[in-house]
Amino acid sequence: QVQLVESGGGLVQVGDSLRLSCAASGRTFSSYGMGWFRQATGKERDFVTAISWSGGTYYADSVKGRFTISRDNSKNTVYLQMNSLKLGDTAVYFCAARDTTNLPLSSDEYDYWGQGTQVTVSS
Repeated sequence: QVQLVESGGGLVQVGDSLRLSCAASGRTFSSYGMGWFRQATGKERDFVTAISWSGGTYYADSVKGRFTISRDNSKNTVYLQMNSLKLGDTAVYFCAARDTTNLPLSSDEYDYWGQGTQVTVSS
C-alpha cells in the first residue's frame, strides 16, 4: 500500500510560480511511475504530467514549457514546479502512483492517489 500526501497549494496571482510536493510512503518509491492530474470545478480530472522511475517525463500541451515535474527518490517525493500560472490552471491537483517501469499517462493506469491540493490563480 502506498500513501500519497500533496502539499504546496495556495492562492497566487497570474504569472506567479508555485511548487507542489507529493510525499509517498513505501520502500519501493524509486520504481514507481508518478503523475500529476488536476480537476477544475465541474470538470473531469485531466492529466498534467508524469515521470517514470528512470526520470522520463511527459507533459500535457497546456502546461508544456511552464510546468516541470521532478522526483527525489531519497526523499520519496515528487515535485511539480509551476511557473507563469494562468487563470486556467486553477484546480485541485492530485498526485498519483503506479508500480510500473512505464510512463502512465491515463488516470485509469494509476493505483494510488493523494487527497489533492487546491491551486487558485487570481487576476
